[in-house]
Amino acid sequence: MLVQEAQRWRWPLRSSLCHTTVGRNLARLLTILEIPLAHETVLAQAAFNRKVRTYWLLSGALICTATVVGILLLPIWFLVGTHFTERYLKHMSCVLTERSLKVSRGIFVRQEQTVPLDKITDLALIEGPVMRCFDLQAIKVETAGHSSAGALITLVGIVDARKFRDTVLRQRDAVAAAAHSAPTEAIADPLKGSDELLREIRDTLMRIENKLP
Repeated sequence: MLVQEAQRWRWPLRSSLCHTTVGRNLARLLTILEIPLAHETVLAQAAFNRKVRTYWLLSGALICTATVVGILLLPIWFLVGTHFTERYLKHMSCVLTERSLKVSRGIFVRQEQTVPLDKITDLALIEGPVMRCFDLQAIKVETAGHSSAGALITLVGIVDARKFRDTVLRQRDAVAAAAHSAPTEAIADPLKGSDELLREIRDTLMRIENKLP
C-alpha cells in the first residue's frame, strides 16, 4: 500500500521535492523500485554458421517443387531467396544472460523473445540428414506448457550447438539451485527498511497536499 502511494506521487515529487531531503530519499527509493531485472550480464552469445543460408534455400526449393507453379518459380526463389536469407541471418541473434535466453530475428517484422531460464524444460538437439550435409544442428527450446512438437523457439545453424546448449542448461540449473537455496527473506532485501522512509514521505506529502489551494 505504501509503495503504491509513493509511486502515485512519483512525478509530482520529482518536480517539487527534488531538492529536499525527503525528495532525495524518495528518489533513491524509487530508483530501487524501478531497477529493471533486464540489466543482466551476458554469459554467451551464439554464432551462426553461414551454411544455414544454403540450407534455407534448399528447404524453400523443396517446398516449391511440391507444385507445378512452384517449380516455375524456382529461379525467382533462388534469386530473391539468396538476398533475403542473407538479411535474415544478419538479423538473427541468441544471447544467454544470467537469468534468461534472448532471441531476436526477422526482416520486415522483428521478433524478440525472452525466455526465463527457470521456465526452460529442455533444449532438444536436432540433426537431420540434410543438416549433416552442411554440418548444421538445430536447437529447440521447450518450456513448461510446450510439447516437443510445439517448441517455443527453434534455432538452426548455431556454431557448436551442443556446447551452447550445455552452457544454457548449466546456467538454468544454477538459477534453479540459487532459487531453492536462497532464504525467503532475501526477496525483500531491496525494500528492507523502506517502511519508515515511506511513512515519512507520506506524512510530508500529506502536509504539502493540505497546504495546496
